[in-house]
Amino acid sequence: MEHHHKPGLRLRLRITAARRRAWLSAGLRSTCRKPPRRDPSDSVHKVASREIGGGHRRPPRPAAPSSSAFSCPEKFRNFQLQEEYDTYDDEVHFLVQLPFLWTRTKIIEIVAAKDVIFALAQSGLCAAFNRIYESDRFSSLKCRTTPIEYIRRGQLNDGFPLFESESLKYPGFVEFDDVNGKVLTFSAQDSTYKVFDLKNYNFLYSICDKNIQEIKISPGIMLVIYQKTNCHVPLTILSIEDGTPLKTFSQLLHRSRKVDFIEQFNEKLLVKQDKENLQIIDVRNSDLIEVNKTEFMTPSAFIFLYENNLFLTFCNRTVAAWNFRGELVTSFEDHELWHPNCNTNNIYITADQDLIISYCKVSKKATDCVDSEAGEVPSMGSINMSNIFTGKCVAKISPSDPTLTIAPRKRSDKSRSTIHSTVPEALEDITALFYDEDRNEIYTGNSKGLVHVWSN
Repeated sequence: MEHHHKPGLRLRLRITAARRRAWLSAGLRSTCRKPPRRDPSDSVHKVASREIGGGHRRPPRPAAPSSSAFSCPEKFRNFQLQEEYDTYDDEVHFLVQLPFLWTRTKIIEIVAAKDVIFALAQSGLCAAFNRIYESDRFSSLKCRTTPIEYIRRGQLNDGFPLFESESLKYPGFVEFDDVNGKVLTFSAQDSTYKVFDLKNYNFLYSICDKNIQEIKISPGIMLVIYQKTNCHVPLTILSIEDGTPLKTFSQLLHRSRKVDFIEQFNEKLLVKQDKENLQIIDVRNSDLIEVNKTEFMTPSAFIFLYENNLFLTFCNRTVAAWNFRGELVTSFEDHELWHPNCNTNNIYITADQDLIISYCKVSKKATDCVDSEAGEVPSMGSINMSNIFTGKCVAKISPSDPTLTIAPRKRSDKSRSTIHSTVPEALEDITALFYDEDRNEIYTGNSKGLVHVWSN
């Protein structure tokens, strides 16, 4: 999936963690929503099969508890810096007539499919790297599907465009929902939402109403949030299949308080206003649970863990896990995020939703070890892997680790890239992170436009 980068243009995807690999195999981006597993015959597998010419299924997981990611820190032991890829090619840029692509900008997102790594820079430059060869291309103001095999062969213009009739300029967007097998688009030009079938991209129905503030998708339904009027906000629940209204109701609000967020998780509605308690409402029977405002601070981002019936909140560089009874389930130790404002491109949740991998600040002890002589705070962080259920840090890639080195190059590996960065330099200002669970590799991108591969 490619898109043209333009300030404010949104490309939103909600994707099942367990099916993340299937989406990535289809060349699509992912975000934070983690809906439940679905039958292997669902649309995700059909898309993957269509795009890469065959299905891929991971071998069954052993039943023993020790097989889970968080109980196997040895998976991350002896990680080394394996590769360095540069998204900027001077020879290619010489031919490009777009000046804003001439300047190096940070990597804002990384995804991987099979042996191809995709990196997107803030300038809009997109690069695809194969572990054998690499190729660069630039995105456009189009949404299109391109088979992975075509990218490997350098046939970058093959595939076909999607939603050509739609105006997806800011603040328009396209959102892929793998759980329901639907695509939602929004055209700001005429305030119209349209729903398409993900299997074949056929148009299904449209919703046109200038009073709609936002639409949120959950399994089987859509929550339509309208503009606030007086002391309440009108809400409607629609069937995702045909747009039929299932329930219409209003949520009472304090007139003088701004709305921090309204989020939906299956039948649960989360409502938070400034300086007010968090409200968790069951839309089926209107049961209400309140969480004191001193206990629940307004987060900068959510991640819903559908398979575990939990949600993660990100606030002031900290992560916490909550259940829908309003109880704090997990506080994370040694997992202080490097970036103050959480971006789901800087973290990764495993398919089993038991492990979170983030770019974090190094602990004070490690800081003292790294810069004890210079007397300065290091500019590099660490990549931390933490258990979502216990909050414990089970492994990390740290600049203070003396065993962390650049892997020696094999004589037979003629195609391998040259690594110019040192290990500490590769851990400086990481702006994007992705973990390939099948290959057990971590890919990071930094503010210099470089992509690094970490594995054992």
